[in-house]
Amino acid sequence: MPALEPEILVIMAALATMVVAAALTSGVLRVLLVAQALYWAMSYVARPAVLLTVLPDPHFGDNVADPRLAALGYDVAIGEVLRPVAFGLSVYALLVLGYALWSRRNRTPRVAVLAGDPDLTATLGVLYVLGTMARLAAAATGAAGGAGEVQSASPILSLLTMPATLGAVGLIVFYRSAKPVNTALLLGILMLGELWWTTTIQSKTPVLGAALAIAVRFALTGWSRGKIAGIGAVSIAGIAGFDWLQSLKSTPYLRAQAELIDSAYPEPVRPFLGLLRRFDLLEAATDAYYTGPSTWLSPGEVVGHLARSMIPGQLLAEPKLQSGTAWATEVRGASVDMSQISVSLAEGNVNEGYVIGGTAGVVVGVAFTAVVLVCWSRSLYSRHLPAVMFGIALIEVPVVFERGMLGSAETLGKYLQVVVLAWLTHLVVVEWRRYRQRTTTTGTAVPVSVGSKGSE
Repeated sequence: MPALEPEILVIMAALATMVVAAALTSGVLRVLLVAQALYWAMSYVARPAVLLTVLPDPHFGDNVADPRLAALGYDVAIGEVLRPVAFGLSVYALLVLGYALWSRRNRTPRVAVLAGDPDLTATLGVLYVLGTMARLAAAATGAAGGAGEVQSASPILSLLTMPATLGAVGLIVFYRSAKPVNTALLLGILMLGELWWTTTIQSKTPVLGAALAIAVRFALTGWSRGKIAGIGAVSIAGIAGFDWLQSLKSTPYLRAQAELIDSAYPEPVRPFLGLLRRFDLLEAATDAYYTGPSTWLSPGEVVGHLARSMIPGQLLAEPKLQSGTAWATEVRGASVDMSQISVSLAEGNVNEGYVIGGTAGVVVGVAFTAVVLVCWSRSLYSRHLPAVMFGIALIEVPVVFERGMLGSAETLGKYLQVVVLAWLTHLVVVEWRRYRQRTTTTGTAVPVSVGSKGSE
């Protein structure tokens, strides 16, 4: 294997620093930092390492072997493309390390107040049932869509499937039962449901979100050797079986074509190519390199788009910016012919910041991600339902892993509507439980405290 580029070594050092920062913290933040390091390692270390080792010729249908990198020479191009990434991740690693050291000196025990709360559990159950019905309807009518699609065949059905995400991830994190068998059974059902939805929409997000939710659950309830072994087994099984799951939806012709493309890679790498292709931030870094620094949006335009992202589209006179789609047409379109392709792409915080504001934009982009990460980790300990629901939503949609400022704001704005729906569902559930308790007593009303702490 050829020597790794210096930029890759800097990235590896930054990711190792993030793991050290995770070790200095505790609870949810530790899990999120480790997950972030693993996610970026797949995009910025594993994928470049495969390219430098194999030096594959670009072929249609193979997005690992980028023709733009091959044209410049992988050894030269990867170093140039990853230079802003190495700088940005180094700044990010120092930021999170500084916060970890500060929080270690000012550490106060945190408790997930709503863990096991019967009202929250019932609300999440209702959301999951409603969302699953929408998922089944979307799959039956062919409106489920897929990863990277600009718009769904049925936007209403697409919106209605989102409560299933909140319900599944929320129950994985917050459900508590005195009987371990009940917990194991529910978690198994929820994981299988997310696995099915992953294959239906051909996206890694649902199953990775469910795996992250299990890790967050363990962060709240405490780790043990059995739990670590369990989540390791689930992760390995998911990675090893990802290609097989995707092949269930492919035709024999497409499978044969994929095998032909994969034959250019060494045998040990082939089982992981399907998963590796979905960690595509190296492509976004290549887009940014070819576009250049400070060439996309002005700072004023960015601020305006961030503000509009939190306003429902029905109240705006013009459509909101879809940053993933704009990146595909305006940024990637500068070096790749995207005229016949309609897709939404992940841009990454460093790459977005680079094309918006150069070095300063990279610093602002990674700082924004750090703030979102810390707020996210704290929201899951909140006693307020909206904050908890936003925290649950971010477990499923990996904005701090593969999106920048604009994509993160879009996601938060989109889930704002779902959180409102969850809050209304919560009110109905609370009133229904009060009514049931009153009718089951001997005529004496029994008060039910909203947001009471359940069994831990």
